[in-house]
Amino acid sequence: MNKDSAQTSEIRYGACNLCEAICGLEFHLQGNEITAIKGDKQDPLSRGHICPKAVALKDIYNDPDRLRTPLRRIKTDDGYNFVEISWEEAFDEVAERLLAIRQQYGANSIGVYQGNPNVHNFGSMTHAQQLFKPLGTKNRFSATSVDQLPHQLVSMWMFGHQLLVPIPDIDHTQYFLMLGANPMASNGSLMTVPDFRNRLKALQGRGGKLVVIDPRLTETAEVADEHLFIRPGTDAALLAAILNTLFEEGLVDPGKLAAFTDGLDTVRDSIKGFTAERAADITGIDAESIRRLAREFAAADGAVCYGRMGVSVQRFGTLCQWLIQLINVATGNLDTRGGALFTRPALDLIEGPTSKPGHFNAWQSRVSGRPEFSGELPVGCLAEEITTAGEGQIRAMITSAGNPVLSTPNGRQLDEALASLDFMVSIDIYLNETTRHADIILPPTCGLEHDHYDLIFHIFAVHNTAKYSQALFDKPEGAMHDWEIFNALGERIAEGLDRKFKPMGPPHKIVDLGLRIGPYGMRSLKWLNIKKLKKHPHGIDLGPLDPNLPKRLQHNDKRIHCATPECLADLQRLDQELSQELEQDQSSKQLKLIGRRHVRSNNSWMHNSQRLVKGKDRCQLLMHPSDVASQGLSDGQSVKVSSKAGSITATLLATEDMMPGVVSLPHGWGHNRKGIRMTVAQAHPGVSVNDLTDTEFYDPLSSNAALNGVAVQVQAAG
Repeated sequence: MNKDSAQTSEIRYGACNLCEAICGLEFHLQGNEITAIKGDKQDPLSRGHICPKAVALKDIYNDPDRLRTPLRRIKTDDGYNFVEISWEEAFDEVAERLLAIRQQYGANSIGVYQGNPNVHNFGSMTHAQQLFKPLGTKNRFSATSVDQLPHQLVSMWMFGHQLLVPIPDIDHTQYFLMLGANPMASNGSLMTVPDFRNRLKALQGRGGKLVVIDPRLTETAEVADEHLFIRPGTDAALLAAILNTLFEEGLVDPGKLAAFTDGLDTVRDSIKGFTAERAADITGIDAESIRRLAREFAAADGAVCYGRMGVSVQRFGTLCQWLIQLINVATGNLDTRGGALFTRPALDLIEGPTSKPGHFNAWQSRVSGRPEFSGELPVGCLAEEITTAGEGQIRAMITSAGNPVLSTPNGRQLDEALASLDFMVSIDIYLNETTRHADIILPPTCGLEHDHYDLIFHIFAVHNTAKYSQALFDKPEGAMHDWEIFNALGERIAEGLDRKFKPMGPPHKIVDLGLRIGPYGMRSLKWLNIKKLKKHPHGIDLGPLDPNLPKRLQHNDKRIHCATPECLADLQRLDQELSQELEQDQSSKQLKLIGRRHVRSNNSWMHNSQRLVKGKDRCQLLMHPSDVASQGLSDGQSVKVSSKAGSITATLLATEDMMPGVVSLPHGWGHNRKGIRMTVAQAHPGVSVNDLTDTEFYDPLSSNAALNGVAVQVQAAG
């Protein structure tokens, strides 16, 4: 190392924004080169924890495939190609095309899709409305309806706000009942819990217990105290039986919650038919184990029930989340230390002038009449809204940091639909399976080139903290942040509609205002603002989660509403369909498909990092050895997996980690489509599980997609 380079060596601190864990990071720099990325041991939330995704931030920053200049798609003799154009040329063309389509076909002829990375990016969170509001379209979609929609809907109904989601107090609980979640791989989801392994060790060290309910022996189930297999899609029957057992055996004791809780008696009367014996037949978990779970939960000094993707993205996802919270309420474990608590984030989107409690079914989709939630329609009906002629047909699309061809049901159907559009623009850093259909691609800066404050996942964290991360590198000359892109396009659209437009300042000013008026701002002794956070690059510890009800409730009456009419009515569907489905499964011997998560993956674009895809193939079909034998197959062979929606070919891996009758494929793969520019991903294409999922297989209550429990057949390929 020469003298000059030694002088430029430094360590800087920030946070990873690739998943929900917002782990604190220590960046070792040599000039403009990242030499190492380590966990920040002084971060009060992550405490030095780091996973492989964080190290891949360097790969994304340096990725030669990452787009840095706007692209226009042009037709060639052998198909299409993309050429670089200027920002001004790109903005002018996008605005001209969108305005022309809107003028001819109406506001709803333009559709919008926002992918999961948007919630990890404060510029997109604060400024996307600058573009979407002037357009005035009701055809808005996002990853919400293939993910956490049931959580938000239940929170709105029960507690008065879509973001008022109870968070497991893992650092103090004694009994953790977990369904369909795998925080060892995910670092938590709607439970921001970095360093889960050590937090679990602490739980077990104080005599606590973790019970995992899952059709697969997941990475989390392997370190749990108990794991029980369950038939995919039957969790609501188990939860109803646990709740019914609590009532039957006189174990219901809401404690202090009784003073501001309504409807538990109505719930008790509505679930009487869901006995442990009946649930045993449906779920595959014996009746005595179901009763034992209820008794252990009620007896624990601090217990929490929590369910995530496995119970959310299924046919009874909303019912599952409702029953989970009812179990917490009925045992007095909501708003109790060691139970489920509500956070108090520094920038509070639940209380204050920017609060959006949510609304449901204010309008419906044009073709199949599915309900909106908080201004968005279910993404499962996007393809039909593009391909079905008539007033309101989507003729142009805007996608922002999303790849719905790989991440939403029946991706092949959507792939074909996108190809039929009159115009499409994508705000994205990659030319991927979705953006290859765009006429214009507008690439924003990457995560290390702009500041970051996590607006959403502090709301779901297991400990109250605040952290502001300054950009590691300056914005390159000629590049644009996403918030600048939204401002520029919104201004052109507004001008074309002869409307006033007020450009918004940079997102850090909005965050600063939010911190100042928040619970730790100018009304408190902490006097929190961005200037103070910048002086504390490791973040600021705001303390453990504390009881805060009924004050935190957002219903006008400050009460918990348990007897949700929509959920009570949906119990009848649960009663009828699960018994019928069990009979059909036994007679047809169909297999049920579930997804799975890996610690090296989160979104499809992470597959373009060599360090995240290296090693053994992870896009394999997992199947129990007894099913392998009964199907006349063999471990390691190529198999054809078929569903109502389509078929794929995958490599079979026999493993006793799977429940008999259940198979599993990970999500986010399928990088074998033509016209993408993701070199590493194309060398490790895998197959897309969403070529098997079905837009007609969903939760009728919320219209959230059902990606788990899909009926499939498996046979030798060829």
